[in-house]
Amino acid sequence: MAVGNRKRMKLKAALLAGVALHTLAIGMHAPAMAQDAAARINELQPNIAPEAKLLLTANELVYNRDAEIVTVRGNVQIEYGGYKMVARQVEYNQKTGRILATGDIQLIEPGGNIVYADRMDVTDDFGNGFVQALRIETTDLTRLAAESGERRNGEEFVLNKAVYTACTPCSTKPEHRSLWHIKARRIVQSDRTHTIRLEHAYFELFGKPIAYIPVMEIPDHTVKRKSGFLFPQFRYTQKLGAGVGVPYYWAISPHMDATITATGLTRQGFLLEGEFRQQFHNGLHTLNVAGISQMDRDQFTPGTVDAEETNRGMIASRGKFEINPRWAFGWNVLVQSDNNFAKTYDLSTFDGTTYVNQAYLTGLGKRNYFDLRAFYFDIQDADPDSIAENQQPIAQVLDYSYTAPVPVLGGELNADFNLTNVKRNRLDRDTTIFGVDRFRGLEGSEHRLTGELEWKRTFIAPGGLVLTPLLAARGDAIGINMDDPVGYTGTFTSSDAVTRRMLTAGLEARYPILFAGETSSHVLEPIGQLYARPDEQYAGALPNEDAQSFVFDATNLFDRDKFSGYDRIEGGTRANIGLRYTGSFDSGYGLRAIAGQSFHLGGLNSFATDDLVKAGANSGLETDRSDYVAMVGIDAPSGLMASLSGRLDERNLAFRRADATVGYLGLNWQAALTYTRIEAQPLYGSTSDQDEIQTAAAYRFHDYWSVFGALTYDINEGVVSRNGLGITYDDQDTLFSLVYKQERDPDNSLANDWSIGARISFRTLGDINVGETRFEELDYF
Repeated sequence: MAVGNRKRMKLKAALLAGVALHTLAIGMHAPAMAQDAAARINELQPNIAPEAKLLLTANELVYNRDAEIVTVRGNVQIEYGGYKMVARQVEYNQKTGRILATGDIQLIEPGGNIVYADRMDVTDDFGNGFVQALRIETTDLTRLAAESGERRNGEEFVLNKAVYTACTPCSTKPEHRSLWHIKARRIVQSDRTHTIRLEHAYFELFGKPIAYIPVMEIPDHTVKRKSGFLFPQFRYTQKLGAGVGVPYYWAISPHMDATITATGLTRQGFLLEGEFRQQFHNGLHTLNVAGISQMDRDQFTPGTVDAEETNRGMIASRGKFEINPRWAFGWNVLVQSDNNFAKTYDLSTFDGTTYVNQAYLTGLGKRNYFDLRAFYFDIQDADPDSIAENQQPIAQVLDYSYTAPVPVLGGELNADFNLTNVKRNRLDRDTTIFGVDRFRGLEGSEHRLTGELEWKRTFIAPGGLVLTPLLAARGDAIGINMDDPVGYTGTFTSSDAVTRRMLTAGLEARYPILFAGETSSHVLEPIGQLYARPDEQYAGALPNEDAQSFVFDATNLFDRDKFSGYDRIEGGTRANIGLRYTGSFDSGYGLRAIAGQSFHLGGLNSFATDDLVKAGANSGLETDRSDYVAMVGIDAPSGLMASLSGRLDERNLAFRRADATVGYLGLNWQAALTYTRIEAQPLYGSTSDQDEIQTAAAYRFHDYWSVFGALTYDINEGVVSRNGLGITYDDQDTLFSLVYKQERDPDNSLANDWSIGARISFRTLGDINVGETRFEELDYF
């Protein structure tokens, strides 16, 4: 072994490291066919400190003074400045200034990339040189091989007969072979133009060439973004036909870019889309536009807006900005020519049934929260005479919550404030077949300011009894300028301005009991609550905008106020009684359950009063003794889980509502089966029983192959309302999916009631998409 810092030995090691690193930098991603692939080419320059020491080991070192050649041979190992090199023989010619390394060359650079070669012959200024039988393995698990590489004029590196691929599984399975690779006759990297040019390249899949690329030039790693065409996009839907989209990326400036996509649809013509993005120092703004002149409107269902409109378009703006680490503001706004354009053409992020236009300002502190929002709801509907959007409110909502930083009288004090302003241009009334009117929204405007204080403190009595007293006070100031609900069976206030209040005194008692066995432990916790309150003022006599959705179940059994919003207040004296259980077993099994009932003890039952939307009707709380609610669940170490929750009639224990789920999550199988039953609630607007079964499953039948599917069956109608089937291959380098989806369309109003989607993705290269391949039913997994 020889250790030293002699100038020539250090020069030799540094040059060898530099040559290999230049080889690696030029070659590691050159064949990539997308912008992000070019950005990952790392031309790492040797960064060796002047005081770095050289460590050299070899079986033999020879210095020929006459020829001025230093030769080391036999298990040559060089470590210098973080670089490690292994070769059979290394020569440095002082006269010619050339370095020659031969025989099983392996170089590991500080970043972890590995270069293999049979022969390296380069000049000491890197201006010219050759590398033979080159192979590179990078830290991001991509691989490159070439017969030879040549450095020219200090500014170009040429790889001859190169092959590029990505191989993530190879790190654990060396025998794995990637499904794809790219072969190029020549790859040229230019330091002058900062580009990589592929010449006479073939993209091969399953060992067969499927695409010939005469020439392609992409930016190298020094160019963050560069204008150019991206991968084409494919799609096919029932009434739009087959489509091919060609995106063009335009790098306008370092902080601004745009993507313009022209899509040709066989049945509807050309769809033009544009997305403009501008990055600011504290946020991002995105502008989307799209438009089409429909070629064949007869493909759509007659009488729909899709069939009546010819020229259609949209414009949307989204922004999100951080004022500081605690405060942020933003907006989402969509404007389109008709009610259904974005949904019909599946425009990404804009194709839902309801698009929420909003502007917001939020602030989050250690003990307080501020949220101010303005809403406008865009309802996408194929009915040209639809008034659903005009029936939606324009709303502004302010929420503020504060928790006292120090205990108050030994307890926690919380304050909540809400300010809501609602304006609606058209009455929203729903009449069931039983003649019951539900006023989901009144024409006119309403303003409400709500403030609430809550104090509670927990005591643990001797023996383990947990007592939590609670005091709460709430006040509302409400201004009303709405038309009277003609036909309302209750009493609607005639005042333009009203105030109301609610005082609550409550006590919760819990007594957790622990049972411990040799192989399991169980906690049984009886819970009782008592809330004493006066009657709700103006019960059912005020507009109800935010407390319309109401489901009584085990999850809200112990809520102080079970209404979902501020417009209704639970009044009267009420007791909630229940039992909670948790069990765990050494075998890995877990059990959980909760059951109970609520009792109205005195005063006015808010859930039994009339309401504009019948919020408490058929809820199970409208009687003095509520329905029973329960939930039980089990988790098994095998991946099996099951849960059952429901509401049972307090008189005959008949199921009023039930949700049962069985799921399994394993290495090869994932499956879920859900049954939902909701009994008819005529007063609440549901005129018939709803019974539905939802299934979803996925099975991996090979290392990288999986099939999946989902089905929703409407038991009452006896029809399949939604179904889908798909297959996918994913080895982390190559992703392929093929999906078929169908949705029942009883009104023939959907533009596309079935679709086929496909996706193929090559890591480091890009994606090719045909339609939509996401399966929402599989989100459970």
